[in-house]
Amino acid sequence: MNFKDYYTVLGIDPQADDKVVKAAYKKLAVKYHPDVSKHDDAEAKFKEIGEAYAILHNAKKRAEYDEVRQHHLNRSQNQYANHAAGGQDWGQQQSDPQTDQEFSDFFNSIFGGRHTGFDPRGQYQGRQTQPAKGQDIEMEFPMFLEETLADTLKPVSFTLQQRDADGHIVEHPKSLKVNIPAGVANGERIRLKGQGGPGQTKADNGDLYLKIRFAPHPLFDVDGRDLTIVVPVAPWEAVLGTKVKLPTLTGHIQLSIPANSQSGQRLRIKGKGLLSKKHQGDLFALLKIVVPTVSDDTSKSLWTELAEKNTFDPRASWSK
Repeated sequence: MNFKDYYTVLGIDPQADDKVVKAAYKKLAVKYHPDVSKHDDAEAKFKEIGEAYAILHNAKKRAEYDEVRQHHLNRSQNQYANHAAGGQDWGQQQSDPQTDQEFSDFFNSIFGGRHTGFDPRGQYQGRQTQPAKGQDIEMEFPMFLEETLADTLKPVSFTLQQRDADGHIVEHPKSLKVNIPAGVANGERIRLKGQGGPGQTKADNGDLYLKIRFAPHPLFDVDGRDLTIVVPVAPWEAVLGTKVKLPTLTGHIQLSIPANSQSGQRLRIKGKGLLSKKHQGDLFALLKIVVPTVSDDTSKSLWTELAEKNTFDPRASWSK
């Protein structure tokens, strides 16, 4: 089986804490988001970084993965040492089926034969356990924020893994079309009864559980059912007031920015957040005053004149 170094995928050090993991994931997820990225392999990269995040963000899974990773590194070092000592050819050892099977069995013993995929188009392999009735499968199921506003029919593909009479793992691909109801929440689990692994004679099939995960959005941050978008504002727009074309999940609206607005001020747009079973959240516009770079004498002269004629002291409260 092919080993993936998830730390390399996210571009972080193996000792990085969870805050670094989150930051790296969000940066890459925005960069390769299939709806905005121009990279040819955006979908594949988006899946790969989501897969890495699903493992490294979970403390238990990360500990298990670190053990697998160390096993892989030890194996690689042993192969190199054997080659340096005049033993079996390096390339031949890398492709040795018996050695690969040993590593595969080790990986499966840690992760239970599961693959925590994260694919924006719904191609997954799920985490599998071994309940008496048959294999239950739990999958991280990514949703774009826009998709949660209405009922959505989504394709789901996964692989059931079973052992045959000789003890070998046999994979059985399975595909479904699943109706995801409007207003699903981040982290919500949807149960599809009987869509997991087949049970033994006269036993029930396992179930399929879809765990909803909102894919990072290039514009909006999520807080429960509310959304926040950062709105860059020029200094004169903040002082005089203005109207801006504000993106929402359903299109653009005109937002009025009042005069004398402050950086960090939040403007509420009611009912433009995420949908729930009972109501819809709000959208908050977070104002961020952006100062232009002075690159010519005329602009510098105007700013100098403003500074000389204005008595405003932004640090007046310090003395109090």
